[in-house]
Amino acid sequence: MNAVLKKNAARCEVSSFAIRAERPSDVAAREALLDASFGADRHARTCQRLRDGRKPVEGLALAAVSNGELIGTVRLWHVSAGGIPALALGPLAVAAVHRSLGVGAALTKRALDLAQAHGHGAVILLGDAPYYARFGFSTVKTGNLLLPGPFDRDRLLAVELRKNALEAAAGRIVPTGARVSRMRRCHAREIARPMPCAA
Repeated sequence: MNAVLKKNAARCEVSSFAIRAERPSDVAAREALLDASFGADRHARTCQRLRDGRKPVEGLALAAVSNGELIGTVRLWHVSAGGIPALALGPLAVAAVHRSLGVGAALTKRALDLAQAHGHGAVILLGDAPYYARFGFSTVKTGNLLLPGPFDRDRLLAVELRKNALEAAAGRIVPTGARVSRMRRCHAREIARPMPCAA
């Protein structure tokens, strides 16, 4: 009985969190969280090709924090969906102890609200349809889109923030966001995982 009470008390303590813009000081914690959530091979995944060497959309890199600790992250990226401007969402990650508290849903909703407020027309992601359906994501507008690598067609989802934003979308999804300088990429990698950056 005491174990159940302690577990419930712990859940209550961690259930309050705030969502804010990501800060440079979040890099190490964000990278550790992403490694814990997706594994060390996460950089080899297809969607990573849409992010490598690119900056996230300004104002659309978000962090969830609780008691000063980063417990969740989501970022959006500029892409072209067969020639149509769109955003790619991901990765979305929440620390294991904080899952099932609505952190991921809150991050996703805030990201979509901000994207719409900034005039973006659509958001695309590769994820679990049952989870993302609550936010309006589906495969309806992605049937003629391709990613730059292998992917499961049923997991390529999109939501239109503006009616018919992806109506004629067909072809490859490619990154279009601002590039990150090579020096900055090396610095971020060193903060996340101390190792030399090859020349």
